[in-house]
Amino acid sequence: MRIVIAGSSGYLGRSLMKALDGHDIVRLVRHRPDEENEIRWDPYKEALDPQILDGVDAVVNLCGASIGGQRWNAAYKQRLKTSRVIPTTVLATAVAQAGVPTLVNGSAMGWYGDRADVEVDETFPAAADFLGRLCLAWEQAAAPAAEAGARVVYLRTGHVLGPGSVLVARLAPAWKFLLGGRFGNGRQYLSWMSLRDWTAAAKLIIEGDVAGPVNMVGPNAVRNKDFAKALGAALHRPAPWIIPGWAVKIVAGEAAVEMLRGSNIKPRKLEAMGYEFQDETVFEALRTAIPR
Repeated sequence: MRIVIAGSSGYLGRSLMKALDGHDIVRLVRHRPDEENEIRWDPYKEALDPQILDGVDAVVNLCGASIGGQRWNAAYKQRLKTSRVIPTTVLATAVAQAGVPTLVNGSAMGWYGDRADVEVDETFPAAADFLGRLCLAWEQAAAPAAEAGARVVYLRTGHVLGPGSVLVARLAPAWKFLLGGRFGNGRQYLSWMSLRDWTAAAKLIIEGDVAGPVNMVGPNAVRNKDFAKALGAALHRPAPWIIPGWAVKIVAGEAAVEMLRGSNIKPRKLEAMGYEFQDETVFEALRTAIPR
């Protein structure tokens, strides 16, 4: 397959590039091209020439500023939206014009908001909070491709656990210094997926025929208190502390919502596809994420 990828330099993009070895890969980059398979683009200044997509079988879009990149203020929240909606709109328009059959687009578990103990799957509507509205706008930006008849997939990704993952890198130092513990009451769900499962599932989706939203999460979401214990076990450290919500908000601001709430998200589409998870428990995933 000839596959064009935007966002290939990010954490997930780098891993996916390795998994797609053997396919004809073209990278859309913002810098001056250094390699033969790189093409420069700037979605914030101009449209993408649809001729670049001639003969392409699939476009993969993983663009977007990090949700936890910094404290949220009005400017950063606008950046979170702009960095997702504009590249998606530009790519979806070019996909439609070039007649590319498949667009695999990023999305996130923020779609679901806080559903307490309710099990949620891909059929649930978007939450009404900031992250829910952000994910809705992100997915809606792919409309030109869908309207042109392309197979459009939305990867609603949870916390990805692997070597160098953001969540582990931020929490592990506190656990190593015996400061780890649950956030708030610890009952909120954390939906996760190991990096190797995310990569293998994304490859299967690109090469397959599934369409619409796909929950990119593992089969067993965990409560925050159980995640804290699993991370402690992986690091051979106890995690006895209770970190109050107000303290998390002081450190992270509004972005603390990522750790203080959650949903029990189920990967129904992946299960229907017959995907077999390599890491079925969060402890298994953390062992792949933390060097021995």
